[in-house]
Amino acid sequence: ETGAHKPYAPGRRNPTALTIQPETGQLWAVVNERDEIGPNLVPDYLTSVREGGFYGWPYSYWGSNVDPRVKPEDPEKVASAIVPDYSLGSHVAALGLAFSIPAMGEQFAEGVFVGEHGSWNRKEPVGYKVVFVPFRDGRPAGDPIDFVTGFRDDDGKTRGRPVGVTVDPRGALIVADDLSNTIWRVAPVQ
Repeated sequence: ETGAHKPYAPGRRNPTALTIQPETGQLWAVVNERDEIGPNLVPDYLTSVREGGFYGWPYSYWGSNVDPRVKPEDPEKVASAIVPDYSLGSHVAALGLAFSIPAMGEQFAEGVFVGEHGSWNRKEPVGYKVVFVPFRDGRPAGDPIDFVTGFRDDDGKTRGRPVGVTVDPRGALIVADDLSNTIWRVAPVQ
């Protein structure tokens, strides 16, 4: 009503999806990091968003790794940069984020689904799928699990690019694909 505002958690280059963890009320985001440092830098990531926290952009990445292209430097900001919670890999272009629910089945009952739109700047493309990041005690724990694949064939043909993801109340994953203009519904086996 007053128009007053303040930065909540600066220093994230391109947070493309935000969601609240149902059990904890914690805000989470997936972030597309910077380009043009090479095919293996900088990892896109999943992280909890801490009010007042600083995440490095533009001065540093993945905590205190200085981006030498940024002038003037700011060592104080770099020293305060938070290391993200979970690396998704470089240039996967994470765009969607949704927490799972118990109806998804035991293996997928605790964690998040991440839609990876896919790389544009790698010789060997990455992403083009939906992964599940398992959680334990409210935090990422373990390697990502490929959940929906086949958007890019071994022959290099791209058939789809996942964007948004959500979970419906019955436990199905809904995936928006902006290449084929399709909404996919992936339901658990009964």
